[in-house]
Amino acid sequence: MTTTSCKRGAAPVGIISDLDATEAAAVVYFRMWCNGPAAQARVRAEFIQQLGHAHGVRTTETLDRLCRTCVDFGRRPLMCHSVRCTCLGADESCFATFVASAGDGCREDAMLIATLLVRVDMAPVLTALGTDFCLALKRMQLSAPRETAGHPKPAAPTIH
Repeated sequence: MTTTSCKRGAAPVGIISDLDATEAAAVVYFRMWCNGPAAQARVRAEFIQQLGHAHGVRTTETLDRLCRTCVDFGRRPLMCHSVRCTCLGADESCFATFVASAGDGCREDAMLIATLLVRVDMAPVLTALGTDFCLALKRMQLSAPRETAGHPKPAAPTIH
């Protein structure tokens, strides 16, 4: 494979704001994981803050295994943009779609997308990790105060 074809994975195909919250979070955390130990420590701290210590550590380990599986068994290196970049790369879009499909219970779709990321024999492993990671991201969104999730806080119901 040529260097040019590998760089196509970084080609902009959209913008982060076009993604739903789970997909955007998957991309941002993937980018942070790719930035090395200091950024990975920030991810761990955020997961622990949002999910509690045990679930936060477990989610950090899941993200680490998910990304390491992509690195160790990937068809080619996945490309990512900087954490603050607003555009969405082709590989990042594929990763986001994979994680969302896995977490939404679309196992066959997730497995198919996983084969674009890793060797075929590793697709079931990647899919299981993607499912766990997506569900953790959804738990984080559910536990976020509604006004920080972009929604106004609902008025308190009147109970008669």
